[in-house]
Amino acid sequence: MGIIKSRKTNRKTSPVSHKPQSDYIVQASIWVEKDGELYLGGGRIMLLENIDKLGSISAAARSMGLGYRNAWLWINSMNRLAPSPLVLKVKGGPGGGYAQVTEEGFKAISYYKHLKEKMAICLDSLESG
Repeated sequence: MGIIKSRKTNRKTSPVSHKPQSDYIVQASIWVEKDGELYLGGGRIMLLENIDKLGSISAAARSMGLGYRNAWLWINSMNRLAPSPLVLKVKGGPGGGYAQVTEEGFKAISYYKHLKEKMAICLDSLESG
């Protein structure tokens, strides 16, 4: 059996794993780029999901151990690369501000999860192949 190696990158993404034999583990990470820029990856999807759950960029970032500035840079990048914004930020007032994931953001989450499922199927097929 040959060993399958993937290209190593500095990006932190959530790997999909498969263990074809007790000695080998095949892993793959998936991300989506547009024009050579990172659009979606595991961390960005987690940020979107946490914004939806917590209603706040700062709370979502804190829950991930991510600085607010980095979270905001990720959101700006995704919003710029997407057909329409994935996150809308409403400035604070007497009741405070909030952030919300848009319909386009939920489509991006769904698309990424679909890609991960397809990747898992591919890895599972390695065992039978």
